[in-house]
Amino acid sequence: MRVLELAHGVYVTGQLFTGTVRAAAKQGVKTIINNRPDHEAPDQPLTADLQKLAEELGMSFVYQPVVSGRMTAEDVEDFRNIYKVIEKPLLIFCRTGARSTQLFEASGVE
Repeated sequence: MRVLELAHGVYVTGQLFTGTVRAAAKQGVKTIINNRPDHEAPDQPLTADLQKLAEELGMSFVYQPVVSGRMTAEDVEDFRNIYKVIEKPLLIFCRTGARSTQLFEASGVE
């Protein structure tokens, strides 16, 4: 799993799977945000399954799907509002991490 640090306690990566959710928990991640809509690809795990595992491991999980190439001002504002209230360290993901990175940068949070 390739993980980039966007800010102190804020990380981004590509698609998570059960093993990477477990690894994130071991690394001390407190919240996961999923920016990838379900069913973008046939091999993609369902959000509900990842969320259940994350919560069983003591993490919060937020599903904020953003359609690739069609990020809206509302998506950015929603992310900003979520970011204000979640516990960090935070791991954000989408298919490759690019969409989540763009969302983070557009939101102006740190």
